[in-house]
Amino acid sequence: MSAPYEKRILRVLDYIHDNPAGDLSLDQLADVAAMSRFHWHRVFHAVTGETCAQAVRRIRLHRAASALVMTEDAVARISRSVGYANQGSFNRAFTEAYGASPAAFRKAGCHVPSRPDFKTGVYPMYPVTLRQEPARRLIGLAHSGDYHLIGKKFEAFGALCETRNLWPHLGAMAAIYYDDPDSVPAADLRSYAGSEFFGAETPEGMEERHLAGGKVAVLTYKGPYAGISAAYHSLFGNWLPGSGEEPAEAPCYELYLNNPREVAPEELLTEICLPLK
Repeated sequence: MSAPYEKRILRVLDYIHDNPAGDLSLDQLADVAAMSRFHWHRVFHAVTGETCAQAVRRIRLHRAASALVMTEDAVARISRSVGYANQGSFNRAFTEAYGASPAAFRKAGCHVPSRPDFKTGVYPMYPVTLRQEPARRLIGLAHSGDYHLIGKKFEAFGALCETRNLWPHLGAMAAIYYDDPDSVPAADLRSYAGSEFFGAETPEGMEERHLAGGKVAVLTYKGPYAGISAAYHSLFGNWLPGSGEEPAEAPCYELYLNNPREVAPEELLTEICLPLK
């Protein structure tokens, strides 16, 4: 696909992520793409595998799920912040996507304070295994800011892979998280969204990263990405203190075993990898 079309896709994805409460109608997104409504819809669907309406709904509800588990904001306020003026409509859409109402989703134990009291030692339990990981070469896009907004970079990365036919050269989807969100301001957090790469040259506009491999503690988390912070607290608050292991001087990374466009949020599988000495 030519560069102008690629830029249009990226521009629209950025617009959706940056304006969850705004006008995200097909007409508006077609204007952002600078294409006719009819042709834009076909181009977007062909490249992303989703209609514009499906993408908007998924992105808005993921933002809402993150707000439910990361903030104490009222459900009505969260509903408005992601473009649902009618809370009843928001409740129905969220329940259909996540299998639980917004209130039940929050009450189910996904909510974790931003700075929990580690003295309590009360964290959910997740399976952790030790394994030897291979060195990996990644391509992707750097992200700055709140970790829960990294999806914006994954959207852009996926669009670039589709327009450039990179999928045959890719392995596991991955993310690297360089900072501790409990000690670094959200605006200063550094992360990276991409995939293992088996091609030759790094594609234009992307950045290359390397995972050294070696001994790794792997926590398998099943569920919505919005609740994954609880798994990190479990890894560092439950497993690590009693493991006898020492973390290496390397950031945690995640490997994604399935696709949020293909499975329900509660079926998502993520491996959280903690490099060890």
